[in-house]
Amino acid sequence: MSLEARTVGKPETIAAATGHFWEVLWDRFARLYGDHPDHDPIRSQIEVRLSGYRDAHTPALMGRGSQPELPSTEQSGQVVYTFYADRFAENLRGLSERAEYLKALGVRWLHPLPILRPRPGDSDGGFAVQDYRQVDPRLGDMDDLEALAGDLKRQGIGIILDVVCNHTAREHAWAEAARAGDPRYRDYYITIEDAAEVAAWETSLIDVFPNTAPGSFTYDADMGGHVWTTFYPFQWDLNYANPAVFAEMLDVLLYLAGKGVGGFRLDSAPFLWKRAGTSCRNQPEVYWIVEAWRAALSIVAPSVVLIAEAIESLEDVLPFFGQEAPGCDLAYSNGVMTALWGALADGDAGIARTLLSAATARPNGANWLNYVRCHDDLIWNALAAYAPPEDLARWSRFYGGQDDSFPNGRAFQTADGGVPSTNGMAASLLGLEGDVSPAGLPVRRLMLLYAIIHALDGWPLIYMGDEIGLTNDEAYADDPLRAIDGRWLHRPQMDWDLAGSRDKAGSIAQMLFDAMRHLGETARRLNDIGVCGRAMPCVVGDPAVLAFTRDDGPKGFMLLANMSDRTVSITLPDRYSGAPDILGLSDDEGDVSRLPPYAVRWIVEA
Repeated sequence: MSLEARTVGKPETIAAATGHFWEVLWDRFARLYGDHPDHDPIRSQIEVRLSGYRDAHTPALMGRGSQPELPSTEQSGQVVYTFYADRFAENLRGLSERAEYLKALGVRWLHPLPILRPRPGDSDGGFAVQDYRQVDPRLGDMDDLEALAGDLKRQGIGIILDVVCNHTAREHAWAEAARAGDPRYRDYYITIEDAAEVAAWETSLIDVFPNTAPGSFTYDADMGGHVWTTFYPFQWDLNYANPAVFAEMLDVLLYLAGKGVGGFRLDSAPFLWKRAGTSCRNQPEVYWIVEAWRAALSIVAPSVVLIAEAIESLEDVLPFFGQEAPGCDLAYSNGVMTALWGALADGDAGIARTLLSAATARPNGANWLNYVRCHDDLIWNALAAYAPPEDLARWSRFYGGQDDSFPNGRAFQTADGGVPSTNGMAASLLGLEGDVSPAGLPVRRLMLLYAIIHALDGWPLIYMGDEIGLTNDEAYADDPLRAIDGRWLHRPQMDWDLAGSRDKAGSIAQMLFDAMRHLGETARRLNDIGVCGRAMPCVVGDPAVLAFTRDDGPKGFMLLANMSDRTVSITLPDRYSGAPDILGLSDDEGDVSRLPPYAVRWIVEA
């Protein structure tokens, strides 16, 4: 069923669709927990909760109140802006005051990284949640979140929140009760008493942070054994083999949706189900859980968007969109993102063409969240199925500061047998510290990458500061709470003085901000023109040029992007011969087939 079928239609059509989603919910619930002794009482509990939420929040949750009307994922220009709230604004009220800045940029969806109450001290950037029903007190409270959602809606902006669904902080009330010996809550987590059994599990698991948090278990005396901790010792994995955990997390989603949240990023979703002898990632039950959550939300809150944060191989990501029923509406296009950086390093678009071809396998009614950078590292190992080891190693060296090249990046940790990932802000990885000229190659590289992701099918994401050329935060190493994690290099404080210079003609901030705004506006024009469909890569002569078409609508569209530092000429297909460049980011001197270094064209057939 398409995304649109969840939000529009006559009452009788909506009723029929709702009945279908009840069927999906109970089918997946039975697959997961049919043999569990608590299946029947938990199912009854979920039914009561859903009915209660529907009665309390209709029509708001049906998309006519606290949330904006949900656009199709096929619509271009649905710009998402992501950031750490405390690094962008002091608190949620301050964030509301920045709404005009976001509106001027053309943002349609705002995604603050974790803002729910974290554990004290190191919380992995907020991803160790102590309470899903409270906001981080440094940022405000739940009333402030609800007010923010309302303020943003009036600006035409929806809000997306992280729901850290794989684990809680060890200080969460559930974990506190478990350590106190409550048998109900002990079963919310996974504890293994026998050290030999722990070792047996570890043989098939892959360390996420092999340097800073090796292993996937942490001994806890109160629990009487080793608690499963995939990420850090203070992040306790939830036991989704227990139907009560499934119901608790669904209740969290509904609670936050009732506060006006329009979408959820399901953090670390691939890790939800454990099975001996496997990597405990992307098990079939994971996809059933997501389909069940989607079905439940479609019954009472169909305008809510689900986004899969699954930095995995393509064959493992695609099922998050749903297999026999809808799953997530969007998923991070990690492969294409990483491939674009590889192509830029080589001045050869080959790896990007390969990943774009693979990305066309996504189903109708769901789409990609396309991005250039985010709060995490660039994981070269994610391309292991598409590029030889020597390519991965070369890209890692290039961006990790080990070669005599323009990037100002840092190597990050990696699992055994892999190559180091890369940390760094986009502007720094593209050489902005070495060339601060508004017309220089670093600025052209940055505009090139963002022009590509805005032209792709799916929604483009802007990482905080890229719109003004914000560079690395080298001072992170002086902060004891951040120094242990190299990813804080690319989690800087927003530079509002630099942002203020966007009104200064000829400044880098002005050029980048205006370019980002123009990209969003022009992408939305593609909807009016009738451009739609998957990005289908094609070859136009020179290997440096990334080219793709989107030809499913009444007007054909072609992107041309020169991934190299040399001027190239290409041969356009007859269909696009003489067609104009509607983007106009660089001077083509009347010849769209000639591309200067890092030039990009958006061509729409006449």
